[in-house]
Amino acid sequence: MRAPGDKSVSHRALMFGALALGETTVSGLLEGEDVLCTAAALRALGAEVVHEKDGGIWRVRGFGVGGGREPSDVLDLGNSGTAARLLSGILASQPFTSFMTGDASLRSRPMQRVIEPLQRMGARFVACEGGRMPLAIVGTDEMVPIEYRLPVASAQVKSAILLAGLNTAGETTVIEPQATRDHTERMLRHFGAEVRVAPAEGGGKRITVVGWPELLGRNIVVPGDPSSAAFAVVAACIRPGSDVLVENVGLNPLRAGLYTTLKEMGADIVLENARDVGGEPVADLHVKGGGLKGVDVPPERAPSMIDEYPILAVAAACAQGTTRMLGLAELRAKESDRLASVAAGLTANGVRHEMGADNLVVHGTGAPPPGGGLVKTHLDHRIAMSFLVLGLGSRDGVSIDDGSPIDTSFPGFAKVMAELGATIEAP
Repeated sequence: MRAPGDKSVSHRALMFGALALGETTVSGLLEGEDVLCTAAALRALGAEVVHEKDGGIWRVRGFGVGGGREPSDVLDLGNSGTAARLLSGILASQPFTSFMTGDASLRSRPMQRVIEPLQRMGARFVACEGGRMPLAIVGTDEMVPIEYRLPVASAQVKSAILLAGLNTAGETTVIEPQATRDHTERMLRHFGAEVRVAPAEGGGKRITVVGWPELLGRNIVVPGDPSSAAFAVVAACIRPGSDVLVENVGLNPLRAGLYTTLKEMGADIVLENARDVGGEPVADLHVKGGGLKGVDVPPERAPSMIDEYPILAVAAACAQGTTRMLGLAELRAKESDRLASVAAGLTANGVRHEMGADNLVVHGTGAPPPGGGLVKTHLDHRIAMSFLVLGLGSRDGVSIDDGSPIDTSFPGFAKVMAELGATIEAP
């Protein structure tokens, strides 16, 4: 199988193309619902975003840094926290008021962590209780640069501040306590921005962007999404006799924590055809099924695999021994409270575990878990796909209450898995 386009890179390719002058072409874009919501929002802000269906190429003609127009309607970001938080940074530095909403899941997610630094820079926000959407963003083109230390490592919050800094005089700096995915820094440089990264006192990194650059349109090739590839990789790992090649997987070191962990668990994963695509390391993953063993996953690894803990819990449920996952507090602020959702799904399918405030301990027996349960997805695509994979490794199969969220990040998931030999039945 070929991994679908990386969702994080796809969002940024469209957004940065909109902030650039001239034309940006994007190939390999993830055409999931989340990314399509980003494309629609950028069109509403004045960018020309066109999909050439024959060649699969997307073309973006941008409005330049600070050149957006006031949208005539509310911007609906669907299920996408990445789109909502990154666009908040862009909209905060535009001299008009905009309104943003999303589906029930996105409206339940906290935005205060983005609102607080952007308000320090000069924008104003009117949000629902708890800093949640729908919200109004009263932007200004007289933002002031700040130096901001992230309370919690978050690539989305970091990116929102850096994007606001593009249209702010001077230098805007974000200090992150732990390294998070760096797609924003890599791609901003590719478009012509000056971005500096240096070690921070006491650990972590200082990321500085210089305001008012002239970004120019670029060609972007989107690598395959390691988070999406993870479902096929884990499915192959937990099914003895499996032999699967997952092509075109982005292996940015700040995104590859799951694959490091699976190898520690004894997974038979070989990297083939390693190469560089648009500044991102990419390889094909050759996976063969076999026995996994429980391991301890250190908390400092969490930023590099925060989206993969649900599918790691599935691998742990099928492994021999205990797997301890630490430092998972950020999972509670995802599309659902993913920590609670994973624990509930494990309970429904007879997998022994313990959940703490920021940790999950899963006790595998080395035998197929019982299964037979119905899992509530809470409109979370990763919960839906993870427990379908658990069904492939369980004794009695697993059902989920709603498969529709899957299209936000992995259109055609059931078809791809069926081509690998899985049986996924829709009611």
